Amino acid sequence: MTEQTAHRLYDTDGDPTRDRPWIIRTYAGHSSPSASNALYRKNLAAGQTGLSIAFDLPTQCGYSSDDAIAGPEIGKVGVPINSLDDMEMLFDGIPLEQMNTSMTINGTAMWLLALYVAVARERGDDVTKLTGTTQNDLVKEYLARGTYIFPPAESMRIIAEMYEFCLDAMPKWNASNICSYHLQEAGATPAQELAFALANALSLLDLLDQRAHFTRDQFERAVGRISFFVNSGIRFIEEMCKMRAFVELWDELLVERYGVENEKYRRFRYGVQVNSLGLTETQPENNAWRILIEALGVTLSRKARCRALQLPAWNEALSLPRPWDQQWSLRLQQILAYETDLLEYPDLFDGSPVIESKVAELKAGAREEIARIMDMGGVIPAIESGYMKSALVRSMSERVSRINTGDQVIVGVNKWTEGLPSPLLGGEDGGLFTLDEAAIRDTLANLERTKAERDPTRVAAALEALQQAARDGTSMMEPSIECALARVTTGEWAGALRDVFGEYRPATGVEGQQLSLAGDRVDALRNRLDVLTEALGHRPRLVVGKPGLDGHSNGAEVIAVSARHVGFDVIYSGIRLSADEIVTSAVEEGADVIGASVLSGSHLALAEQIIDGLRQNAAEHIQVVLGGIVPESDVDKLQSLGVRQVFTPADYELLDIMESIVGLLEADSPAAAAAAGAVS
Repeated sequence: MTEQTAHRLYDTDGDPTRDRPWIIRTYAGHSSPSASNALYRKNLAAGQTGLSIAFDLPTQCGYSSDDAIAGPEIGKVGVPINSLDDMEMLFDGIPLEQMNTSMTINGTAMWLLALYVAVARERGDDVTKLTGTTQNDLVKEYLARGTYIFPPAESMRIIAEMYEFCLDAMPKWNASNICSYHLQEAGATPAQELAFALANALSLLDLLDQRAHFTRDQFERAVGRISFFVNSGIRFIEEMCKMRAFVELWDELLVERYGVENEKYRRFRYGVQVNSLGLTETQPENNAWRILIEALGVTLSRKARCRALQLPAWNEALSLPRPWDQQWSLRLQQILAYETDLLEYPDLFDGSPVIESKVAELKAGAREEIARIMDMGGVIPAIESGYMKSALVRSMSERVSRINTGDQVIVGVNKWTEGLPSPLLGGEDGGLFTLDEAAIRDTLANLERTKAERDPTRVAAALEALQQAARDGTSMMEPSIECALARVTTGEWAGALRDVFGEYRPATGVEGQQLSLAGDRVDALRNRLDVLTEALGHRPRLVVGKPGLDGHSNGAEVIAVSARHVGFDVIYSGIRLSADEIVTSAVEEGADVIGASVLSGSHLALAEQIIDGLRQNAAEHIQVVLGGIVPESDVDKLQSLGVRQVFTPADYELLDIMESIVGLLEADSPAAAAAAGAVS
């Protein structure tokens, strides 16, 4: 045994040691199961130590690829999985018993877990050795990400049944991942991120306790399987303090509320993807440094260090990352974990009065918010009342206002905006990922083959057993596994449960929200809209629409709040609307403009559907503008379809956007334009 010093780590024999690195992942999946499988195997060969699976929007929302609403979205933001045949292709050559697999899946989490188990069973693998996580956090889907399907009570039942199945059948599997990542992406402050996530976890544990399927020992073991997935933003000192607050609060709450005795089960286990909200389209090379700095917030403090880390790529404000882009992010993790001395030291911040004070402040704010939510009856009443969603929309509106006024600096966006062209955007592909259309055809052909070759009698019996379990309250997990083995499709599984549970549409949260923008430009816009009101005979009316399956609604919500702030009459009905539904709403409401928000890469197909719908309804007079992650090469294509104005993440100035839309209406009403000019 060597003489010990305070600045070193020592093993149980008293010899100097270093911590093991966190699990190193990249969030990946695209085009088709075979293309994604090739990507995973390359990433693992390059030193990645776990898988993080991205699924496409139809898979996440419970539709098969041959559903009409799925067409524009197939393979765009992840891998399409229609049946067990696709799942087997996805994991071909990858040993499941040796792999730590994280699946970002929520509304269809039980189905994807059933498919994963079915792959293992067909291979003859030991299911008890499967290690990984299904994200399976529907609370944050209702609040921020939008891939929910069923109402809250039914969704929470599904999560509970997965815990009850996994505890003994898959003891190394995290049945859900309390996910605060998307709360920060939706504007949550650190205290809100802490409070909403922890209130979510407490509500889940309350449900598991009330269902009384566990003995006391089993309940404590279930507590030990709850993991978290968090965000780490650019304010990396505050983020590190937030993580220390998470660790302390989780331990305290488990003792106070449930009397959990085993310290091992009270450990705060979490994985991370660092912030994507702050990545910029302009000067995208700056994003590499943002990603590095954000990683420090969840790795510097040993007591609050993440168990798993995945980093976005520098170009994710522009498109999906290419394999090289993911490799760059992977290398950043490897350098931090293996080249630096980060893992050789005890916690660097113990005893710091600055850190202790900041952690105490965050804990106090979080406890106040947790008490408010739990006094409402937990997260479900707080969602159904619209309280939590409204709080996030308010926080995001305040954030955007600060950026617009310059109070919050974004380098290259609202300060130091002049720069040399980025060489990273060179080359034939312009630095952007391009989807292989042949992969979509392969996916549809594979689905058709599966349907043709399966046993229809077994399919019908499996779906009937699933629905019977849904109706009578017995576990749906084994019936779902039988559905997987019978080659039931994703759309059929979700459709069977839709028939029993129905679908859910939560509050949008935009009502009553305001921006802190004021001044001459706001006054001028309101005057111009007043003049347009006289010319049109009604207040200018904007339908803000989220066509397709993309559920990231932050941008649409901020535009709806902004438009109302300056004087538009705004109609916003939330996410996941078909193009036909948006057109019908615009026609019935007598709208002047449709503002479509698309972040999934499906803008061309969805814009064409909206324009065609207006034409079929003899409503070409309704203007169409579109905002989202749109490559520059697609702007002309959208305008040739009939889209009047295209806004990208570079267009962060809300008043610029409002002035542009007002200008389009004035161009169609010369008298109004002249009158507005006279007023100004």
